[in-house]
Amino acid sequence: MKISGVDIRPGNILEYENGLWKVAKIQHTQPGKGGAYMQVEMKNLIDGRKTNVRFRSADTVEKVRLDTKDFQFLFADGEMLTFMDKENYEQIMLPTDLLGDAAAFLQDGMDVMLELYEEKPISVQLPDQVEAEIVEADAVVKGQTASSSYKPAVLDNGVRVMVPPHIESGTRIVVDVYERTYVGKA
Repeated sequence: MKISGVDIRPGNILEYENGLWKVAKIQHTQPGKGGAYMQVEMKNLIDGRKTNVRFRSADTVEKVRLDTKDFQFLFADGEMLTFMDKENYEQIMLPTDLLGDAAAFLQDGMDVMLELYEEKPISVQLPDQVEAEIVEADAVVKGQTASSSYKPAVLDNGVRVMVPPHIESGTRIVVDVYERTYVGKA
C-alpha cells in the first residue's frame, strides 16, 4: 500500500531501497522557505542498520503489512530463544538480538506476538507491561521532596529502573517494557 511521505507514523514498516525498515521516530518540519517534509529515523529489520531519511509530501513510500501470530516463549539457549506456536505447537528458534533491549524482560511461558513477513519472523512484540521483583534498592535520602524524587533500583532480570522512595527490595512492581519505567506496584 503506497502512502504519502507525511503520513508515515512510528511503528510503520516500510519497504525502502529494497529493504524492510521499521519507523522509530518522526519529526514533521515546515521550513520558512520550501515545502514541508518528514524527517524519519528507521531501523532495518533484517540487518539492524539505522538511517535518517527526509520524505516530502509528494514522495510516496510502500507501507508493508505484516502478519501477526501468537507464540509462547519457552526457554533461552545461549544466544537463541525458543518459541512455540500456540495453534499447532510447532517450535521455532530465533536469535536474541531480534528482540533488542526488550529481551531482558522475557519470562518462561510468556505470551508474545511474532510479526511475519512472507512467513519469515522479523520481530517479536512483548506485552507492554510486565511484573518484576526488585532485588536491590537504594536507601531514601532525607530531605528530598516527595513529589518528584525517584531512586534507582535493580530488578531480578538485572535491569535498572527508577522507583518511588517507598519501594523496598523484595517488592513486586509493574514495569513498562519498552520505556523501562516504573508503572505501579504489582
